[in-house]
Amino acid sequence: MPENYSVGDRVEFKKTHPCGGKTWEIIRVGMDFKAKCETCERVIMLPRNKFEKSVKKKL
Repeated sequence: MPENYSVGDRVEFKKTHPCGGKTWEIIRVGMDFKAKCETCERVIMLPRNKFEKSVKKKL
């Protein structure tokens, strides 16, 4: 069953970001997800299926 995500949720991805950060804040939800690294403030955009595969856990 797919997890429900909303703007402002914090998630941890399976792989760490090159800056060493593990936690991300969701800033857009829809067919694409936009997330911001909480360590370096980098913003990424991923398609929904890739985002859901990449998430390790919801914080």
